[in-house]
Amino acid sequence: METQLIRSSKPFPIRRVLSLIPLYLVATLGAFLTILPFLWMVLSAFKSNAEIFSYPPSIFPKTFNLDNFFKLFEMWPFGSWYINSILVSLISTITVLFFSTLAGFAFAKYDFKGRGIMFGILIASTMIPFQLILIPLFIQVSRMEMINTYAGLIVPFMAPAFGIFLMKQFMSSIPDELLDSARIDGCTEFGIYLNIIVPLIRPAMGTLAIITFLGSWNSFIWPLVILNSDSMMTLPIGLARLTENVPGKSRDFGVIMAAASLVSVPIILVFIAMQRQFISGILSGAVKG
Repeated sequence: METQLIRSSKPFPIRRVLSLIPLYLVATLGAFLTILPFLWMVLSAFKSNAEIFSYPPSIFPKTFNLDNFFKLFEMWPFGSWYINSILVSLISTITVLFFSTLAGFAFAKYDFKGRGIMFGILIASTMIPFQLILIPLFIQVSRMEMINTYAGLIVPFMAPAFGIFLMKQFMSSIPDELLDSARIDGCTEFGIYLNIIVPLIRPAMGTLAIITFLGSWNSFIWPLVILNSDSMMTLPIGLARLTENVPGKSRDFGVIMAAASLVSVPIILVFIAMQRQFISGILSGAVKG
């Protein structure tokens, strides 16, 4: 029987393998060009300024030392900046997922007066540049006494239009009969949301979580506007302070590279932890069209 299976198996097409070689070469070259700047940044964190600007340049340091990392934490409140960014990004991601899924559930599965108009206004709001609403938003946050606070960084962006739109589109594909069956069994509306809707849209939630975390982690303009103390600053503002020109003082590029390397760590970890949900969400959206 095994002999027959071996004889009946088709030979692997050589032409197909040869046709894929250029594709893999291009993909390998693209991956190398993408990784090289990141690798140079990480390795430069272990170099001195003189070694960074040496000619001819070298990728690997002559000796690995942690002096730049020690200087970073001794000369700057980098630990506070790091904690601020982690707290703001995590809380923002959790609140965005909660409110976006609730609003998306309402738009997708409830028929109420003005639903189409409200959803159209919601979609239209995504075309408004943030710079246009920056001043009115600042005035509103100032009147609510949320300047230089975590609430001022989080509350204005807890229910983004894009998140609601993404959740609504995914929930629209869930059969209404499934929800009706749950209601007949005595399940409450919030129970339907929590026990039926949320498990079915995990790929979309993973996609939104990564987008929200990256957006909050890299946010620069809004924190720059409402934060006015060193202890409340987030990492993008801190990195800008590290790179600014100070008369009579040269910039320490080794310290800057060390800070940039540490800033990249949470982004990489979040993507590694949620890449399966992210890819599933992207593919699901592509299939649904």
